[in-house]
Amino acid sequence: MTEPFRVVFVGAGSVVFTRQLLRDIFSFPELANVRIALHDIDPQRLSVAEALAHRTAARHGAKPEIVASTDRRTALEGAQAVVNMVAIGGHAATVTDFEVPARFGLRQTIGDTLGIGGIFRALRTFPFLEALAADMAAVCPDAWLLNYTNPMAMNLQYLATVAPNLKAAGLCHSVYWTVRDLCALVGVPYEEVDVVSAGVNHQAWILRWEHRGRDLYPALDAAIAADPELLRRVRVDMYRRLGHYPTETSEHSSEYVPWYLRDTTEIERLRIPVDDYVGISAANLAEYESVRDALAAGREPEPGEEEDAAEYAPQVIHSLATGTLRTIQVTTPNTGLITNLPAGAGVEVPATLDRLGVHPHHVGALPPQLAALNRSFLNVVDLTVAAAVEGDPRHVRHAAMADPATAATLNVSQIWDLCDAMTEAHGDALPPALRGSLRP
Repeated sequence: MTEPFRVVFVGAGSVVFTRQLLRDIFSFPELANVRIALHDIDPQRLSVAEALAHRTAARHGAKPEIVASTDRRTALEGAQAVVNMVAIGGHAATVTDFEVPARFGLRQTIGDTLGIGGIFRALRTFPFLEALAADMAAVCPDAWLLNYTNPMAMNLQYLATVAPNLKAAGLCHSVYWTVRDLCALVGVPYEEVDVVSAGVNHQAWILRWEHRGRDLYPALDAAIAADPELLRRVRVDMYRRLGHYPTETSEHSSEYVPWYLRDTTEIERLRIPVDDYVGISAANLAEYESVRDALAAGREPEPGEEEDAAEYAPQVIHSLATGTLRTIQVTTPNTGLITNLPAGAGVEVPATLDRLGVHPHHVGALPPQLAALNRSFLNVVDLTVAAAVEGDPRHVRHAAMADPATAATLNVSQIWDLCDAMTEAHGDALPPALRGSLRP
């Protein structure tokens, strides 16, 4: 009898996302008897996740083995795939990431990838990632780490630096949903298009987008010309100026360049929702509480949207278990995959999946205007990783100084003062060497 494939969810207390991933896993008949180990440091959230996992399995007619543990090494023992969705500090840390910069006049929309929010989210996540990698090396050295936790490029580049033998892939659904939405806009079936996308996570680019060999960009141009409201979106504005469509939402895209958030008229023209992620984070918290309360009362929680296997982690797990060939987008160290981006940087490229793992594709050179923006992005990533690896708090300030949106809004003294304020606000969540104020 074939042994069940062994999957671990780290940060399983993110119960809504856990349910979504399990729903997609159970959509594959070959994974109906998978072994799922749930881990979270919050016993209440873990209990809710465990109950929800059993409900989700029953709804899909699956008969998995489901176990739960607050001890990470116990949960990881013998794993073949580890899905990480931990958010260090939770909603409270997210609020801090927005409220402190706002006092300095710095606007953010999502704050989880680049900029001040991304830098400090990374710095409080790195110690956890290093510990997780050490645990995996000890008890499941052959497992794949499938990372959803942002900031994706920073986290994957950090892992490649401190745990070079770890098999890790960063997963994000932004390219998938971007292409689906574009196909709907121009009226072609998503299943019939061919796409090549590459760059960095949350700032990648649709390099090729074809339907039966026909370039679809002219159809997009026609759709934009027919609907002037489409011009009032950041990524449409970027596409028209740069020639390739960005793969992340306008909310995200506005944060990674110096042109939009500093200017109130641009915010109004392009309908940019400042502080958007604070509301999203609060809604996620409220949804968790709704699921918890429903389970406690013996009621069935409201089902999520039924969209089979839309997330990438279940597809990776299915390919590892069955050998099924498929192509997805992954973030991975740049080993010559994109030739005009820095070696070792966390880049996002297509990758083939099979029983042996995740195999990134060589893309070559990006168009120079796109590579230039990605290099600005990766400068911040590189300095943030260097701050943690070298234990040098000056590099935290250097990362903020190099950030396009931050430098477009604040002068250099304000940037250093903001970094001091963020360091004080996050306190013990940061690596010890990076705590405390710093004067030039």
